[in-house]
Amino acid sequence: MATEQTNTAGDVPEALLNENFADLLDESMGGDGFEGRVVTGNVIAVENDVVVIDVGLKSEGRVPAKEFASPGQPSTLKAGDTVDVFIERYEDKDGMVRLSREKARREEAWTELEKSFADGRRVNGVIFRRVKGGFTVDLAGAVAFLPGSQVDIRPVRDIAPLMGTPQPFQILKMERNRSNIVVSRRAVLEEARAEARAELVANLKEGQILEGVVKNITDYGAFVDLGGVDGLLHVTDIAWRRINHPSEALQIGQSVNVQVIRFNAETQRISLGMKQLEADPWEGVESKYAAGAKFSGRVTNITDYGAFVELEPGVEGLVHVSEMSWTKKNIHPGKIISTSQEVEVMVLDADPEKRRISLGLKQCMNNPWDAFAESHPVGSTVEGEIKNITEFGLFIGLPGEIDGMAHLSDLSWELTGEQALAEHTKGDTVQAKVLDVDIEKERISLGVKQLSEDPFEATTTQLKRGDVVTCTVSKVVDNGLEVRVADGLIGFIRKNDLSRDRGEQRPDRFAKDEKVDAKVMQIDRSNRRLTLSVKALEIQEEKKAMAEYGSSDAGASLGDILGAAFAQKREEAEAQDKPAKKPAKKKAAAKAEAEAEPAEEVKAEEAPVEEAATEEAKAEEKPKAKAKPKAKAKTAATKTTAAKAKTTKAKTAKAKAEDKAEAEDKAEDAGDS
Repeated sequence: MATEQTNTAGDVPEALLNENFADLLDESMGGDGFEGRVVTGNVIAVENDVVVIDVGLKSEGRVPAKEFASPGQPSTLKAGDTVDVFIERYEDKDGMVRLSREKARREEAWTELEKSFADGRRVNGVIFRRVKGGFTVDLAGAVAFLPGSQVDIRPVRDIAPLMGTPQPFQILKMERNRSNIVVSRRAVLEEARAEARAELVANLKEGQILEGVVKNITDYGAFVDLGGVDGLLHVTDIAWRRINHPSEALQIGQSVNVQVIRFNAETQRISLGMKQLEADPWEGVESKYAAGAKFSGRVTNITDYGAFVELEPGVEGLVHVSEMSWTKKNIHPGKIISTSQEVEVMVLDADPEKRRISLGLKQCMNNPWDAFAESHPVGSTVEGEIKNITEFGLFIGLPGEIDGMAHLSDLSWELTGEQALAEHTKGDTVQAKVLDVDIEKERISLGVKQLSEDPFEATTTQLKRGDVVTCTVSKVVDNGLEVRVADGLIGFIRKNDLSRDRGEQRPDRFAKDEKVDAKVMQIDRSNRRLTLSVKALEIQEEKKAMAEYGSSDAGASLGDILGAAFAQKREEAEAQDKPAKKPAKKKAAAKAEAEAEPAEEVKAEEAPVEEAATEEAKAEEKPKAKAKPKAKAKTAATKTTAAKAKTTKAKTAKAKAEDKAEAEDKAEDAGDS
């Protein structure tokens, strides 16, 4: 019996000795190994930045204290606390158990996150670090990635207010084997916004007054959060007065009362206004700002086309660039006035419907055009400097910083416009006569040639159509001659008017500076030209000679008749110019008279011949007349023609004798001298 007991007692230690200690440890840890598992441990001590934890193994584990603290906050662990840790390694090179609180939390979080991802539920997290392309988020121990495009519905320039603040996120993607989690804050906002929008839009109507918070400010306005839905407050609807940028009146986060101006149910766009909650300053503007009244205002804005002047808060008028100065044209308004300058303006027009007031700045100043018209009436003479020369005239500076224009047609009586312009230079001082002053169009017409009398008018007053003038050839052209009459008058003789004879109608027959007698055919006062004709003069002289010296039908040639006429004319002219003094001239005249005596005898015989012709005419009237009187009459007519020819030759001989005598007198005078 004792032996059995001894054997039994001896069997227990033997069984215990035969049992593997590793198996017992494995059994106490759950039977599946202890590395890579989360176990519960007791905090033994907190030494500096390390927490000593006992997890029931042969040695304690040491964990950094920062793993037990929330992001951005210190650790609150103390001895005796119970925590869950992750066993990374049973024994390291120092014989210590390697533990990790962060991995323990991650394991716990992953389990919960997988359930939330599967169910589509939101999870809470904290943005704690900025990384390339986005941010990192702490999801109760698990680290997730938040892309920059998923932070908000609209781009966020300042992320600081979102850092370290617990916020809901939506899990977009999970890969446990790669420890990859992607979350989105935008999806949560869009979902919440859709819910709030649906509720707000259902009760929204135009004219409704709401309270909101300024969410974002842009150059063209501000976005106001109305509690789940945003509305646009345009810069022109913030206040009645001019606002260049919304930041002048609003700040991000500011609470404002706004009125719904427009609401589009299809596009879900809401337009808001703040100034609509205030009284409209444009009511009664037409009566308050009557045309012609003067007011003082402040320049609020300057543009290329004018300047805006604030007459009162919310009421502005435009001073167009053309209404700024009487004299300064084509200049930028900024060179005349400046922003914030106090100016006096006159109301030109007010339109409350279009909310426009036209103002004038120059109307409050003296008009230099009125002053010039009073001091320099039409016809007065002014003197000024040539400011500019253009293709159509001269601009001359006048008193009062204004300019007058002398057209090229008013520069010279004799020269062409281009020639007259070439004689002037910019900066020269010239005198001119005031021709016209148009105050409304702000134009002053001047004339330089009007300072002297028109030579054309002075000469043509004594000249009429049909007069014969002596002119000088100034230019030979293909279609005629350009001539200059006495006193500088310009005339023109057409090619067809150069001669009665068609063969002589050649301009090349004449040379420059040659003297030509012509008849005035037309006086063109508008173009200041005379139209002359040599042909008309020849016809006129022929008619006169025919009337004085007989008809060519009498048997004498036209040359004989004109020769006699010209000789008589020359004789009369010489008799007037120089009296007959020289004996040689008397001798020549006596010789001419002696030669002319037979002609007188012939003339004496003309009477019976003419009587015979008369008898012949009477005889023809009688039916029984004989042929002998007819022959007689024919002979008498022949004698008459011969007598006339002799008379013409006698006169021609007399004229030649006088020319010869005159030549001898001139030779004698030259010898005496």
